[in-house]
Amino acid sequence: MHLDGKVAVVTGVSKGIGLAVAEMLLSKGVVVAGWSRTAPPFKHEHFHFYATDVADIESVNSSYNLTVKALGEVNILINNAGLGYMGLIDQMPVEEWTEMFNVNVNGVFFCSQMVIPSMREKGEGYIFNIASIAGLQASEGFAGYAGTKFAVRGISQAMYKELREYGVKVTCICPGSVSTNFFDNIEQISVTENMMKPHDIAESILYCLQTSENYHPVELEVRPLMPKGRKKYVSE
Repeated sequence: MHLDGKVAVVTGVSKGIGLAVAEMLLSKGVVVAGWSRTAPPFKHEHFHFYATDVADIESVNSSYNLTVKALGEVNILINNAGLGYMGLIDQMPVEEWTEMFNVNVNGVFFCSQMVIPSMREKGEGYIFNIASIAGLQASEGFAGYAGTKFAVRGISQAMYKELREYGVKVTCICPGSVSTNFFDNIEQISVTENMMKPHDIAESILYCLQTSENYHPVELEVRPLMPKGRKKYVSE
């Protein structure tokens, strides 16, 4: 896809992966609409912020209408907004379980449903759904979060099959540990220098965007190379 002048929506844009993706797209000449509850700490002539709760269909609908009115139809959607809580399934508060599904799953549905009709009509568009390796293999204490990310992968599989013949690409990215604020709600895990960086995920998205028209990355699993640091080889 030729990126200069294209319009992209990035959800969860205030920090972490969303912020890195927005900055990367702006550097390539993309006009970016940032949708999140909190504005990011930067300004750019081609960045437009719309306060959005992706778990609320009315909020998403309002932001979409404002975006299209100001910038034109959306060419790229990055469904990045998400959150996670850790807890055993019989001990997790219902409010945390519900919030994760509302943001992580319903948010993907609400935002995608807004942009798909115009992408399909134009015969061009790209949607990225940010899942997790927790959507590939669940772990103890992460039933709720893993459930949302398995759902995101399933939604992505159906979406790409529904849209591919119209020239619209859908890629699901499943990152391992990334150095972001995601772990603020999880006491058992601390951010370390061995985690991937948000710009690593942004670069993966850029790669996909620049692939040829008939090349479709459907699912991308990315992990830190040495999550526990480099081992020292000792010969026998």
